[in-house]
Amino acid sequence: MLVKTFGSAVYGVEAITITIEVNWMSTGIGIVIVGLPDNAVKESLQRVESTIKAKGFQMPRTRVVVNMAPADIKKSGTPFDLPIAIGILAATEQLQNKEALEKYVIMGELSLDGELRAIKGALPIAIQARKEGFKGLFVPKVNAKEAGMVNNLNVYGVENIQEVIDFFENEETGLNPVIINTREEFYNSQGDYEIDFADVKGQENIKRALEIAAAGGHNAILIGPPGAGKTMLAKRLPTILPPLTLHEALETTKIHSVAGKLPENSTLVTKRPFRSPHHTISDVALVGGGGNPQPGEISLAHNGVLFLDELPEFKRTVLEVMRQPMEERKVTISRAKIALDFPASFMLVASMNPCPCGFFNHPEKECTCPPGAVQKYLNKISGPLLDRIDLHVEVTPVAFSELSSTKSSEHSSAIRERVIAAREKQAERYKNNPGIYCNAQISSKMLKEICVIDTPSQNLLKAAMEKLNLSARAYDRILKVARTIADLSASENIKAEHLAEAIQYRSLDREGWAG
Repeated sequence: MLVKTFGSAVYGVEAITITIEVNWMSTGIGIVIVGLPDNAVKESLQRVESTIKAKGFQMPRTRVVVNMAPADIKKSGTPFDLPIAIGILAATEQLQNKEALEKYVIMGELSLDGELRAIKGALPIAIQARKEGFKGLFVPKVNAKEAGMVNNLNVYGVENIQEVIDFFENEETGLNPVIINTREEFYNSQGDYEIDFADVKGQENIKRALEIAAAGGHNAILIGPPGAGKTMLAKRLPTILPPLTLHEALETTKIHSVAGKLPENSTLVTKRPFRSPHHTISDVALVGGGGNPQPGEISLAHNGVLFLDELPEFKRTVLEVMRQPMEERKVTISRAKIALDFPASFMLVASMNPCPCGFFNHPEKECTCPPGAVQKYLNKISGPLLDRIDLHVEVTPVAFSELSSTKSSEHSSAIRERVIAAREKQAERYKNNPGIYCNAQISSKMLKEICVIDTPSQNLLKAAMEKLNLSARAYDRILKVARTIADLSASENIKAEHLAEAIQYRSLDREGWAG
């Protein structure tokens, strides 16, 4: 007897419905799976057989063919265990209500006794099931809240295959769908951070630079000696970024779901991601890829912050593969039969020591590096990558008087309000420019229209470039940052004081900065 069940395969951040056809024949011996299954899918037969016997059912002795269609797409992973097991029970007439199977998508990894284990990509699977008009979706209970965020779809969280069997045997009764109020869950958990800029003593100039970076979506690099607070400041950057919109939260959750990074029983990702990979990371781990392409760190940082601590210690090839995603805000992974796009719209924040020993330009300690070592150290960062970083911020050690001060610093919530106000101005300014949401994303052509400066400001910028020997690439970056500073000041026009502040954030462009 031929029976069809439905599962789903995740490719990139989208899902494709897979039809699992099970045909029980009266002649022949053995069970075979066709339709480009990988080893994990082929091994499911051992788990399925053990589960069926553990629940008191009979494994068929004659020929069973399991076809996974469309047959030209590779099927990978263990979530197909459950639909294959249910299909075999229905095809061998041990499960009677076969007609109801076609209304549901069924996914789950089986243990040998029938318990269900978590799967990856429950959210995109649920979205696709609703799009194709299925009545409901079965997933392991630990994934139920994640999938339950999709409305107009009955999502059932199950702990054991027996619950699924009983559901179909009792004509779709006895199991209640998960009910999630997506908007309530989303808004109740926003803005709840354990860290705050109020914890940071001193460093007011660095806080100001990070506020500018957050307001304009600018990439930033923090340069300073060990222990100056670079990492601590960078970790607090997400607390002053505008809250995620519901659309951004869904998009971010899909990526983390596909990568298997969501905690058990979680719903939406409600806070902007902060990813901080180690400097030994490989190219594929950073941008994504692999045999079965998975999102990398830059995609996991989508709508959030990618922090690269000790930037010169990263392999040069790893840093260079970031250049195109930083411009296009997406990563394309190409294979022989398929090309997948992973979103990658992130703010890059990097930190570095000014030299190998860490004490070049230190106010108290002497640099012990040999001649030329400082320049060689800085040259590990290529010009094209540095060109994509708008703010170069020098971080100096905090004095004891500031560390021991009892004076409270400004809270992240107060800074966030100013950042949100500046972003709203930019949203209004770029509403007719699709794909552009903040000042950091504007092109050179738009720069001439948006960053117009008067004659005194033009003279100031000219004098600064000549006196400080700033590079040509610094010109555009200074204007973009000045536009953001003007937005923070609620000024329609860029003024001389805005330009003056922007100029000081181009440390690495100054000729002879490294001696």
